[in-house]
Amino acid sequence: QVQLVESGGGLVQAGGSLRLSCAASGSIVSIGAMGWYRQAPGKQRELVATIGRSGNTNYADSVKGRFTISRDNAKNTVYLVMNSLKPEDTAAYYCNADVLPLFGTTWVGHWGQGTQVTVSS
Repeated sequence: QVQLVESGGGLVQAGGSLRLSCAASGSIVSIGAMGWYRQAPGKQRELVATIGRSGNTNYADSVKGRFTISRDNAKNTVYLVMNSLKPEDTAAYYCNADVLPLFGTTWVGHWGQGTQVTVSS
């Protein structure tokens, strides 16, 4: 069983900052790519940022220069530092990880339960 648990969401004023964390636990052999996605009410879930195991990153154009994704492989944790937040960043943020489970032979994608980020104007 693999679990992803996010933390760090909340209410912040426009221009403020937040740091999200997502820790993976359970029967894990290895974790490949990790990422953050978000979903606003009435909209589809969209990619925010991803990071490979070696640290290569990819960002949505809307967050480039404001958000930074990083990971700690020893802790099976991915982080998202969000600066210069805008009201349009308001959404539920979900982490995702590609996991090779113990006794498994294939990589499986897992999702966290989500954490709410609300940016007031």
